[in-house]
Amino acid sequence: MDDAAARGFVFSTIRGQAWMMACLTAVRALELPDAWIGAGFVRRAVWDTLLRTPTPSPLDDVDVLYFDAGDLSREAEARHEARLRHAMTDVPWSVRNQARMHLRNGDAAYRDCEDAIRHWLETPTAVAVRLDAAGALALLAPFGLEDLLALRIRPTPAGKRRKADYLARIETKNWRRTYPSAVIEH
Repeated sequence: MDDAAARGFVFSTIRGQAWMMACLTAVRALELPDAWIGAGFVRRAVWDTLLRTPTPSPLDDVDVLYFDAGDLSREAEARHEARLRHAMTDVPWSVRNQARMHLRNGDAAYRDCEDAIRHWLETPTAVAVRLDAAGALALLAPFGLEDLLALRIRPTPAGKRRKADYLARIETKNWRRTYPSAVIEH
């Protein structure tokens, strides 16, 4: 599948789920700089669609990422989470300013959300989506969509450098049981 077709598949998957569009609309309403929803939010929807899963696979949280170098406080993240919880009380929101996440990961400072995503550990999770002001979906996928659409879990360059963390995520996420047809590379 070429890149345009892959993007189209991801977008149609997301547009076909009203709750995902509601989440994207709620995040857009916050008007956070460089804001996206990523990780399992996208991966789970795509994999459940590909596998024709009758009920959605478990989702621990909805990862909202944004980039604001002017306010690195955890309090700001908590305020944004509270606003999202008020808008959609049944969603397990997790809001993180990627301008400070390099500190937790021991990396050089990130330039923006796309740069931050490049430091995530596995390729099918290194994807994010947002709804722009005109209602169009936009996608960040610095490692492409091939692994996501192939149900393949591979380490990113950061995952290779932090192999123990990558392997721990494989176990913690329990992908072998949840997605037994996924190919997991070590």
